[in-house]
Amino acid sequence: QVQLVESGGETVEAGGSLRLSCAASGGPYSYAMAWFRQAPGKEREFVAAIGWSSTSDEYGRPVKGRFTISRGNAKNTIFLQMNSLKPDDTAVYYCAAGETRGDWTYWGQGTQVTVSS
Repeated sequence: QVQLVESGGETVEAGGSLRLSCAASGGPYSYAMAWFRQAPGKEREFVAAIGWSSTSDEYGRPVKGRFTISRGNAKNTIFLQMNSLKPDDTAVYYCAAGETRGDWTYWGQGTQVTVSS
């Protein structure tokens, strides 16, 4: 059973930066991994995804050009570098993993990011 643990969420001022981490344990690390977010009263939204080989990544339109997803050398950890943060980025950010993109079988508990104006 794969377990995912997110960290790094906190309150930051608009225009600031934050780096989230997600550590995977308990299973093979040859999975695609991704970040999603959910703001109060809104549906969960795709943020970014990265493949096993780290050669391909993709981003949701609201964050493209501001956020960067990457995978650590040990492959079982991914990061989300968030720059030029906006109040609209306020949400609980979730890490997900799956054998293929779109098949997000495993989910973390989430980490809160709050961007103050």
